[in-house]
Amino acid sequence: MPYLELLQHNPVLYLSFVFILGLLVGSFLNVVIYRLPVMLKQQWRSECLAFLGPPDTPEPTENPATAHPFNLVIPRSCCPVCGHQITALENIPVLSYLFLRGRCRACQTPISFRYPSIELLSAILVTLVAWKFGVTIQAAAAIFLTWCLIALAFIDLDTQYLPDSITLPFLWAGLIINLFNIFTDLQSAVIGAIAGYLVLWLIYQIFKQLTGKEGMGYGDFKLLALFGAWLGWQALPAIILLSSLVGSVVGISLILFKRHARNRPIPFGPYLAIAGWIGLMWGAEINSAYLAWITN
Repeated sequence: MPYLELLQHNPVLYLSFVFILGLLVGSFLNVVIYRLPVMLKQQWRSECLAFLGPPDTPEPTENPATAHPFNLVIPRSCCPVCGHQITALENIPVLSYLFLRGRCRACQTPISFRYPSIELLSAILVTLVAWKFGVTIQAAAAIFLTWCLIALAFIDLDTQYLPDSITLPFLWAGLIINLFNIFTDLQSAVIGAIAGYLVLWLIYQIFKQLTGKEGMGYGDFKLLALFGAWLGWQALPAIILLSSLVGSVVGISLILFKRHARNRPIPFGPYLAIAGWIGLMWGAEINSAYLAWITN
């Protein structure tokens, strides 16, 4: 295909294209991160009401917007304070934030810096993926996985929930692409999916029996199974070790600096996502370095 050949022979053009695409998709990820948990809560409430029957008094809605059609497309994004609808020119990734000086054009309410941060994070990470894998099917698959991990990490930070509507399709996608040995062979992918789920499930059960508390959620099991399906069982030890190390350091630091209560749960999904992305990018190199270190 002429377009692929053009990108293959022009790495700067290729990386620039991926960077801009990452910014645009990062803007959409902001929508997913905010709206998907609200949509799921609406769905769960409707299912509960259908099962239990109509209540004596109507349930209050969390947000006036949720009384109307509410999904990833409808309604248009607006200022939560004054209701000003965001125009196309006000929705250009990063640039609009800078042009508006981080404030709503209508009421001057500050806009969270998190929105351009996620856009930049998306652009930088997928550009690194494109640089690592080149113009290949591996790059295309890894870019989509990167967007999946960004959404999961921030949703878990906000709600301590990893939606099955994201995790499970990408778990199956990992098994499907490895039918063609994209990242690993199919046998390693299947074993990885099984082992990824069972390892954390067993840790969860042991911890619960010893302490009577739940140390993590089932979404974490599925996320590790996702990494096993994409990268094979060989990548799991490094992902578990790295995520546990980073999670412990960050969690202890937050408690010591009194930015997090001791009895408040800390979501594990973001650390799994970080470790899994590192395994996607440099897992083979990390395993080789580790084996070389323990054999010396």
